[in-house]
Amino acid sequence: MQNSSPPRAPRVLGIAIPSPLRRLFDYFPAGAPPSCGWVPGLRVRVSFGRRQVVGVIIECRDHSELEFSRLKPIDACLDNAPLPADWLWLCHFTARYYQHALGDTLANAMPVLLRQGRPFEARTRERWHATDTTTEHDERLTRAPRQAALLKMLGQHPRGLTSQAIFAQSFTREQLRALEAKRLVQCREETLTQNTMAEGKGLLASPALTLNAEQSAALAVLHEGLERFHPCLLQGVTGSGKTEVYLQLIEAVVAKGRQALVLIPEIGLTPQTLGRFVQRFRVPVVALHSGLTDHERLDAWQAASSGRASIIIGTRSAIFTPLARPGVIIVDEEHDGSFKQQDGLRYHARDLAVMRARHHQIPLVLGSATPSLESLLHAQRGHYRRLTMRQRATRHPPAKLELTDTKARIRRGGLVPPVIDAIGATLDAGHQVLVFINRRGFAPTLACHACGWMAECDHCDARMTLHRHPPMLACHHCDRRRALPDACPDCGSADLRPLGSGTERSEETLGELFPKVPVYRIDRDSTRAKDAMDRMLTEIRRGEPALLVGTQMLAKGHHLPHVTLVVVVNADAGLYASDFRALEHSAQLLEQVAGRAGRAAHPGRVLVQTMHPDDPNLRLLAERGYEALATTLLEERRIAALPPWRYMALLRLESPNEAQLSTMASQSATIMRDHLQQSGLAVDCLGPVPAPMERRQNRYHLQLMLSAQKRSLLHEACAWLVAWLERCPEARRVRWSLDIDPQTLS
Repeated sequence: MQNSSPPRAPRVLGIAIPSPLRRLFDYFPAGAPPSCGWVPGLRVRVSFGRRQVVGVIIECRDHSELEFSRLKPIDACLDNAPLPADWLWLCHFTARYYQHALGDTLANAMPVLLRQGRPFEARTRERWHATDTTTEHDERLTRAPRQAALLKMLGQHPRGLTSQAIFAQSFTREQLRALEAKRLVQCREETLTQNTMAEGKGLLASPALTLNAEQSAALAVLHEGLERFHPCLLQGVTGSGKTEVYLQLIEAVVAKGRQALVLIPEIGLTPQTLGRFVQRFRVPVVALHSGLTDHERLDAWQAASSGRASIIIGTRSAIFTPLARPGVIIVDEEHDGSFKQQDGLRYHARDLAVMRARHHQIPLVLGSATPSLESLLHAQRGHYRRLTMRQRATRHPPAKLELTDTKARIRRGGLVPPVIDAIGATLDAGHQVLVFINRRGFAPTLACHACGWMAECDHCDARMTLHRHPPMLACHHCDRRRALPDACPDCGSADLRPLGSGTERSEETLGELFPKVPVYRIDRDSTRAKDAMDRMLTEIRRGEPALLVGTQMLAKGHHLPHVTLVVVVNADAGLYASDFRALEHSAQLLEQVAGRAGRAAHPGRVLVQTMHPDDPNLRLLAERGYEALATTLLEERRIAALPPWRYMALLRLESPNEAQLSTMASQSATIMRDHLQQSGLAVDCLGPVPAPMERRQNRYHLQLMLSAQKRSLLHEACAWLVAWLERCPEARRVRWSLDIDPQTLS
């Protein structure tokens, strides 16, 4: 006869606490257990030092390295059920792979309100319905005209109205309660995210577009892998209709009762992407990005976790959204650097998307016109299925880059005369022009024409940017601000001049050259106000002749059908940087910017200003396109033994004390090399060397680089180094972090 007694409660709970310490902390369970019992995944409130924190139970066991008398009890259990299993798996993997503390990983991956101990439940709202509209002229309402009017309004809305909508029409809760007491209306509670599919209506709110041959072929391949892990690299030129392929793939996934997660690189793209999905589908679509309030983020998270939301769209942090029925993951613009978190938990959302799709055995789509070299190499090796779309949805081919030599030419606002003439001709034809300059502010710096002094930041190895609105000098690295000097602080000369051009200067110059044409500047400074960017894009899409001046914010993903000329003010800025990925990233950006031209009825043109028109890589990009340049760069990386052919990790160390930092960095390098030699691990250790910007925010920065042919060897070496740093007393006097698969050396 089997023993049916319940399992014995654990004596010890191993809890992950939000801290940089890579270990669990032991507590003993207190109070009545939740209905599910003590299981991993429950949130608990515990005392940690002098404060109370919210942690997550990871282990339930009967033993502890500490004496039981020294263990603290938990203060409260916050959940009746554990957090979603798929989310817990992803957090465990992320902490392991990126060599990060599990407690801190869990805290970063959950909404702020859950970190604060709020219940993991959906917010609800009231929806009022008329029970019988025929009683509108009931004698009970003859002396209550407002109640009668309210009942009439509700009768005109079969699906009912929310309390908020009713109060907006100047009705009161007392009137609702009075009608409810007369049984003329009833109230139902509903979650904020409800299924919007009306009974008898289909999944689509608007019909799908007709696909061309390339789109149809790509979609057919994607449909083949709907029931398994099927990673595909969808490489389509800008304007080739990748989004329509995504929409029709998602239609097939949602029709099977499953969910789709779509990652996009920029928060600025969220409204237009969300709008397109909402217009197409009748199912709930939620967005997750940094612009949401804490309550909105938790609502969206809970809707996805419960399965109410069928489509989830978000920026990089949305990769941690729990899904009840995962069906597909799509990463749009997979090459984009914004998918990599650059501080704290330094994860890459694209790479986590690959692992998550494999874990769930669902298809993965990585879309881009300019794929990363990592993804291209995976496709070459057969790890990804490569799908190409070279035809634009319009009849016009993608615009070619035309290199314009700027040597020995007078510039106005960064523009040379032939380019200014081309801008004028385009505006005269009734079209729009996009001027791309990846520097905000009026000018990169302020200089003295008499002695050569330049405005430099006191806290960084960088020059301060000149701004005109408002007038000031600002450091874009530490955000330090300074008033404009009346004279040169070195020689006293009043001949101070702006050096170079930024978006503000280009805007001012274009306004002077073309006074009858509106100029829209789109950068981080001009779009700080809520909805500022949406308002400008609405004006731009009216189609009247206009000049658009913008940074990367304008270059990515936006459909600007009336732009037929794109001008790149300075193509050299990113081509000759010290980072080995600089050329790849600059080429991707140039191609993305070029893709804004000629997306509708008229062909496009792209003028690229450069001091080095004979540079072989730039010429290769202009004449044969990104794919040819990527092939060359992949071969160069193979010869130089650089990623993606090898795996890399970067130990970053920083401190305000330069001598102390140098000693610690040298000690770390020596200890690491000794360990590698003794263990026989085939891992290279390079450095320490100064970071590309050695002094930033009044702190000095040094780096130690590890690289290996095999990922497992690199992680073994990194785990040993992290463990040594955590034990080393000197390491506590500096700030250090380990960046697995760094995307930039700065």
